[in-house]
Amino acid sequence: MTRVVLFGAGATGARVARQLRSSGRVDTVEIRDPEPARLHRLVDSLVDGAEAGGGRSIESDTAAVVIATPPGTQVAIARRAVHAAVPVITTSNQTSEVRRLLELDQEARYHSVPAVIGAGFMPGLTCLLASHGAREFDEVDEIHVAKMGTGGPSCARQHHRALSSTGIDWRDGRWTSRTGGSGRELVWFPDPVGGRDCYRAAMPDALLLVPHFPGVQRVTARQAATRRDRLTAPLPMLRRPHPEGGIGGIRVELRGRVGVERRVVVLGAIERPAVAAGAMAATVTLRAVNGGLVPGAYGLAALDNPVELLSSLASRGVKPERFEGASTFV
Repeated sequence: MTRVVLFGAGATGARVARQLRSSGRVDTVEIRDPEPARLHRLVDSLVDGAEAGGGRSIESDTAAVVIATPPGTQVAIARRAVHAAVPVITTSNQTSEVRRLLELDQEARYHSVPAVIGAGFMPGLTCLLASHGAREFDEVDEIHVAKMGTGGPSCARQHHRALSSTGIDWRDGRWTSRTGGSGRELVWFPDPVGGRDCYRAAMPDALLLVPHFPGVQRVTARQAATRRDRLTAPLPMLRRPHPEGGIGGIRVELRGRVGVERRVVVLGAIERPAVAAGAMAATVTLRAVNGGLVPGAYGLAALDNPVELLSSLASRGVKPERFEGASTFV
């Protein structure tokens, strides 16, 4: 019997649970969440094959662990899964937490278990698109990613904090600190999102991309924000976040060399962020259940066959596309 333990019954976690149950490849999804009402509401909506769980222990016969809890809460759970030799898929988009998750690499290798980091919309799908797009180049010099939109309340709060926190870029072989809310650029996402002003923010994408692109000179990440977002970013959120945000978008721009020619490839996708993150995490989880992931702690840019996962995502309604757009990152 294939059993997956899911931590988190929020906007993303609920999508992960539904995708796993509808796949026909997971017999039981055990869901754990600190809010009993939300937990039992999700379990009841899934009917067969889902059950409410509790506690922190992870049994060694668990096929995989998925962590869809708020940022800042995922490292301890991931470490317990690794020590139990259970594949773990995390969804964190918090820079400091992603750093700590990457530090689990030696432990994951020792226990011969994969720990996939940032399996969401961004990071996650952006890493996969970067890996896919890089196959068109002989050498990739630059990768620039951007996102628009938020998922559930936890995602909205992280978006708010990120805009007032220090970001990191990879530039000329070293890490560079960037002031959150600086570097305004007009970035074009796939329609109907269109052009949005995007800014530097505390985003972990460069941490997950740089190790898998030898020789890359520049990696940057930005998020869309309004003038009000920038003004209120240093303050506590003035309004309660919506249960789930509206349509969102991601954009991945790669620049590099093909022979002697300089080339630019732009890939993107639109979807509600929680829906896309849930589909991404579920797709990676199913691959882990089948034993298709190598040991270690890494992001999705490390996977050998991005086309396979992109095809699975497309069958779940998340369809990346290649498009023409314009942006200038500095």
